[in-house]
Formats: sequence, structure tokens, C-alpha cells
Amino acid sequence: MVMTIVGIVIFFLGILFSIAWHELGHFATARWFGIKVPEFMVGFGKTVWSKRVGETEFGVKAVPMGGYIRMIGMMPPAKGERYGRSRRTGPFQGLIDDARQASAVDVGPEDADRQFYTRPPWKRIIVMAAGPAMNLILAVVLFAIVLMGFGRMTATTTVSEVSACVLPATATRQDACPPGAPLTPAAAAGFQAGDKIVAFNGVRYDTWDDLQLAIRAASGTVQVTVERNGQEQVLTPTLVTTERLDLNDPNKLVPVGFLGVGPVAEVQRQSISDVGATMGSVISEVGQKLVQLPQRVPNLFGSVFLGEERSQDSPVGIVGASRIGGQILASDAPPGQEIASMLTLLALVNISLGLFNLLPIPPLDGGQIFPAIWEAIRRRFAALRGRPDPGPVDVARLLPIAYTVALIFVAWSALVLVADVINPVRL
Repeated sequence: MVMTIVGIVIFFLGILFSIAWHELGHFATARWFGIKVPEFMVGFGKTVWSKRVGETEFGVKAVPMGGYIRMIGMMPPAKGERYGRSRRTGPFQGLIDDARQASAVDVGPEDADRQFYTRPPWKRIIVMAAGPAMNLILAVVLFAIVLMGFGRMTATTTVSEVSACVLPATATRQDACPPGAPLTPAAAAGFQAGDKIVAFNGVRYDTWDDLQLAIRAASGTVQVTVERNGQEQVLTPTLVTTERLDLNDPNKLVPVGFLGVGPVAEVQRQSISDVGATMGSVISEVGQKLVQLPQRVPNLFGSVFLGEERSQDSPVGIVGASRIGGQILASDAPPGQEIASMLTLLALVNISLGLFNLLPIPPLDGGQIFPAIWEAIRRRFAALRGRPDPGPVDVARLLPIAYTVALIFVAWSALVLVADVINPVRL
């Protein structure tokens, strides 16, 4: 129990660091481009602690569900104004004008040229993309530590076991061979546990993944070179064709060549190229999960209100991720594996945080990036056609969308929080 609590606290602090690291990207680039930043906060709500350094107040707030930096002039003033301090009437106009005033609250005459909206679109894009970029950089560092420092459990070409008979793909490992079941090609050819497969049909293989693909693609009698007791010898099994799960689609069965051996798995340190490949595959997978978020609502609702079992790939929030961190630290795994698992989980959190903030909807970072891209395109077209600069895109008009998205996000976060408390994801 104590280790679980310690794990929860450590991982929670790791998430807070990731949030602060994200905001540091915005802060550093904003200051680099001369934009005034009055606030740098981790959390929302009431301020728990703060300290002013120069013109910026750094602090921690009571609700640790995110963070923000406040730059002056995030929204351009209404047409014909400079500081955005008017108030007009009309649908949503009061809301928009209040937001303009809040954006201009710290803007004095001496700060007129330090507002966010006055910067060229490419600078604004860099400022807003710097936060997600920092999360992705941190994820790369964490994966590098895990893969290159601790290593990853990897299947090798050494045989751990030889299956006795050919069973259907739906059979479990505990199923015994039924009477009359045919021997596997490996058992019939004399494979033994501990054999190291060095070549298949004359081609040498160093990794299990490549060897497995070669076996699945082959048929008939093949030549397999194995190293046994320091000596190489050639075995000639006759492969059978059977249905097995598709490596690219676990819900689909495909006919493949079948040998009947299982690999030894061991922890192996990976190369820098493996870090890049892992980042690419994880980013792709997380991106797919983000697109599928609306499909996750029924399971979350059912796990909270209907007592349904919560799926293992269910979305989790800060509380849920911290609980998983506690479970990892309280497990019976070796300390190195526990640390590697926690760092991997924190890397996944950073990738999720980075990609989520790039969605092109306000109030996320992408909600400022894409208007800036559109503004750059609009200015370019105006210049090519000899027309005057159309000026900044009025992101204040997107506020009704921003508030709607914010309400949806609050409701989603509340649902995830309740699910994490009463029906958490368990390892």
C-alpha cells in the first residue's frame, strides 16, 4: 500500500512537470519574440503559491488539471481600435468584447508593440507549437532512457519451447493435445528448447520478427540451421499451413506457414534508430486513439453508471494515470523494470498531451496555430493580387466555439475523473 501511494505521488509530480515543461515552451519562445507574459501557472483555480520574477508571476494553482501562460494581446482589438476596450451589443458580442478586454488588461501604451497578435504569423505559430513540441521532445528523451538505458523485452531467435502438436488458433496454451493430433513440424524434425535458429532456407536472421515473417510466408519442406551445444546443424521440417492471427490485424485469421516453436524473450538495449521507430509508431497509435475518443464515451458511461467492466484501453486522466503509476511501483517486477515502465507511461502521457493540444480547435494550441496559418495564406494572396494587408484573423470570433469545446472538455474530464476513482483501469 505504501509503495502504491509513493508511486501515485511520484507519477503525479511527473505529470505536473510535463505540464510545466509544455508551458515553458510557450513561455521561452514568447519571450524570445518580445511578447509580454504576465503569468506562468501550473493548474487552474485559486493560486496556492506564486512568486514574481521580473514581469512574470510564476505559480501553482489548486486544481492541477493543466496549466497556462498568459500573454498580452492574444486577441486582436476590434477593427479601428488598438487595445480592445470597447463593448458593443449583438449575439455573443458581449462575450467577445469581454475576452478582448481581458486580453488587453495588462496592455499599456508602452506595451503596444509587445502583444501576441502583433507578431507575424510564423512567430505566433512557433510560440503556440512550442508547447506540444516540448512534450514530444520529452517523450523522445524518456523513450531513449528506457530503450537505450534499460532495454526492452525482445523475442530472440533462440527456441524457448517446442509445441507438441498442431492446435487451432483459438486454442489456449493450456490446451492439451487431443488424441490423434498431428505433431508440429518442429517436434517431428527434432527441434529442442535452447536451439538457436541462425538461418532459414539459407538466409541468416538476427531478429525473431524477421524470422517469423519468413516462416509464415514459407510452405513445404524447408532447411533450418540451428546452433546446438556450440555446433551448427541443419534440420528439415515440413511446414504445415494453418490459420493464425494476422500480425497487422489481430481480429483476422490468415493462412500461414507453421513451424511450432516459441522464442526466448530477453531484455535487450536498443539503438537510437529504435527510439525513432518507437516514437513514430506510438505517435501514430495515439493519434488514432484521439480520433476514436467519441467512441469511448459509451464504455466510460457504462463503467461509471451501469457497473460495466472498464476496457483496458479506456482513456484515463491525471488521477487514473497516477494510479497506474502506483500499481507499477507496487508490483513485484525488478526495480529497473518498474522505473522503465513508469518512464514509458510518462512518455505516453506527453505524446497524448502534445498531440491533443495540436487539434485545430480553440481553446487548444491548435486553435491559434491554424488561424495563424490561414492569416499567412490570406496575406500572401493579398500581396500577389496587389491588395492591402487584410490584417490579423479575428480569433475572438471563435470564442463561442472555444466555450462550447471547453464545456465539452470539462464534462469529458469529469466523466474520466469519476471513472478513474470508482472504476479505475487496472494492470
